[in-house]
This record gives sequence, structure tokens and C-alpha cells, in this order.
Amino acid sequence: MSNTDTSKNTAVAKFKRLTHKDLGDKVPRRGGSVAPPIARALFKLMGWRAVGEIPNVPKAVFLALPHTSNFDGLYAIPLVLGLDLDINIMGKDSLFKYPVLASFFKWAGIIPIDRSKKGTVLQASIHKLKSSKSMYLGLSPEGTRDYTDSWKTGFYYIADGAQVPIVPVAMDYKSKEVRFLTPVYTTGDYEKDVLKIVEQYKGVVPKHPEKMSKPLQDINK
Repeated sequence: MSNTDTSKNTAVAKFKRLTHKDLGDKVPRRGGSVAPPIARALFKLMGWRAVGEIPNVPKAVFLALPHTSNFDGLYAIPLVLGLDLDINIMGKDSLFKYPVLASFFKWAGIIPIDRSKKGTVLQASIHKLKSSKSMYLGLSPEGTRDYTDSWKTGFYYIADGAQVPIVPVAMDYKSKEVRFLTPVYTTGDYEKDVLKIVEQYKGVVPKHPEKMSKPLQDINK
């Protein structure tokens, strides 16, 4: 076996496979009985797997990165349903134009966000997290599927304001893994804390690498 193959296998092997049976008692669950096994079978049929660890906490902000394709959602929905995770995922309101799709997205846990109301969404999200006994909130700080120089900072201030951990999640199309990475707790130092997040994405390959945001491209040079 070549040195290249060995390093690839080593990188993949360091992440433990994650299933619905590995989730702790504090993790919010949807409580489904029909959808989860169907979703798990579909996710497996697609050739993907979940790895890493979800912290056993009742509240957290999850980051979906890199987000370069609509295919990301195609894999994310059966993943979330298969793990039986009760997570609210922020999506642009234009996704809800069609009633049938809107109903499906809402059932899957996706909530419409009006990006023109940034301050209102930020404060409402902080309040919702602080007042809820348990709540997982998912979003993409890149804010677009195309290349961007920087991330939206809302995710950080939501987590910091509600005093909940940030859980980075990576979609690696090379290994066909969705990786739940090491949680980051905010300290109030945005640059320092975000660097802890970015560093965990080294080696991650998205659907369209050229569309990956600048922070992630820089760490992968």
C-alpha cells in the first residue's frame, strides 16, 4: 500500500462511527418510530456514515460546514432523522415558497429565516435557547453555497448570548462522512474561538472545493 493510502486511512480511522444508540440522555430526540429506521437505511444506501461524537448536553449551536451544494441538505436530512435528533435548522425563507416542500421542511425541523431581519433573528434565537429546557439549533455561518470571504457572525453571538457550546459539523465528500467535531465554548474572544473551529476543518473536502469560504480554503492550503 502506498504512503498516500496509509495517510488517508489514518485520517478516516481517527473518527469513531456514530449511531443513534450512542446519543446521551440529555440529547434532544424527535421520538420517531417509523422515520428513523427508514432514514438510516437511506443514509446507508447513499454510501454515507456519521462519525465523531455529539456532546451530551441539552442545548447547543451546530455549524454545517462547508456548505457548497444543495446536495448537502439531501444528505443532512436523512442523517438528522436517522439519529432521531430534534434539531431546528435555519434555512432561507425562499425554500418555503412551495406548500408541499414547506410542509416537508417544517416536519424535518427546518425553520424559515428572513435574512433582512438580522438583529431580530439573533435576539429571538438567544431568547429561545435560553428559555428552552432543551434545544439544538443548526445553521451555516457561510450564509451561501458560493465562495465568500468571511462568515456571518450571528452563530457565535447566539451561542455566546445563550451560553451554549458550538458543535462544528463537517461534510466530507471524499470519505463520505458527516463528522461531529470537538465542541467549542465561547470565551468572548471571537477571533480566538473561531480559529478553534476553523482548524478542525483541515483536510475536509466539500462537494465544490472552489466554493469553500476563505477561512476554510486558507486552512486547507
